[in-house]
Amino acid sequence: MDSAVKKHLASDSDGLLTYEYIANNINRITDEMPELIAHMITCDPNGQFCVSAARFLNAIDPATHATSIQTLVAAAIDKDRERAYIGYLLPDLWGTDYADNIETLCANDSNFRRIYKRLHPTGI
Repeated sequence: MDSAVKKHLASDSDGLLTYEYIANNINRITDEMPELIAHMITCDPNGQFCVSAARFLNAIDPATHATSIQTLVAAAIDKDRERAYIGYLLPDLWGTDYADNIETLCANDSNFRRIYKRLHPTGI
């Protein structure tokens, strides 16, 4: 990442600039992705853009971006204390039929389990 981009992203106060940079340059930033994800996590106060970036990367190529998606989801779970954004991850990352597979998903995916427990602390 060149110094002009770093300078531009340094002014990111909520993660939006970093999200936009990722979205607009997705085909050119594979090597920069860990640094961009770390930066987004640092500046996104409530997980909104971490969720958006995870959803975007999952829509683009979930296999290629699996590590970034997992990192963003884990950060969003920690940051979204009001549960305003993490609920969107369930159908977008685990499919619209996720409710049919709750036990399996909880057993096999810690991020799913953490989101599910946060949204449904007493079960459905």
